[in-house]
Amino acid sequence: MKIVAQIAVPACLAFVVVAAPPAAAQTADTSFFLTSNGIGNGGNLGGLAGADNHCQTLAQAAGFGAPKTWRAYLSTQAADGKAAENARDRIGKGPWKNVKGVVVAKDVADLHSAGNNLTKQTALSEKGEVVNGAGDTPNRHDVLTGSQADGTAFAAGEDRTCKNWTSSTQGAAMLGHFDRKGLRDDEPSKSWNTSHPSRGPDGGCSQADLKSTGGDGLLYCFAAN
Repeated sequence: MKIVAQIAVPACLAFVVVAAPPAAAQTADTSFFLTSNGIGNGGNLGGLAGADNHCQTLAQAAGFGAPKTWRAYLSTQAADGKAAENARDRIGKGPWKNVKGVVVAKDVADLHSAGNNLTKQTALSEKGEVVNGAGDTPNRHDVLTGSQADGTAFAAGEDRTCKNWTSSTQGAAMLGHFDRKGLRDDEPSKSWNTSHPSRGPDGGCSQADLKSTGGDGLLYCFAAN
């Protein structure tokens, strides 16, 4: 009996060593995810820095944070003497892969084309999970972007960024549908980054307002390097 036990233990250890590398390699290759949760303060993300930190923190917790620099796909509008920032210019060059290793876009041009591979099945969270979309309870398909279809910022004036991601009351944020579904069968309803502005009784940028139209303050996160 002692001989059998001595043979069995090394065999188990050998199995673990062989099985571990593929999982580690897959995680290290991740360069895109949809956040499993929002910051929780509506459109007040603490500016771009706060949103980027949220992406970095979630990536770190999932095991693929450093040495990558994670950025939230968000634009800001020109205000208070500061120039606008375009979401498309913040996220690196690609290609971008989800937690399962599936490429969602080859580069910036592909990401903003009709042929990108961003869908409910590929826009996985940092945990590798499919997030609730249209038809699910609760629906969480609205994603904060503040961006036009080509990934650029809106002109100064009409708010589309909840006051550059600092307001949880007045204002509005442009939202995208990660599941590419909406109330109608039209292009805005199917847009992953520019479907409709937020709205609601609190002014448009509260957490309750975001939830009222089928959202939860979620963000797209990309590895910029």
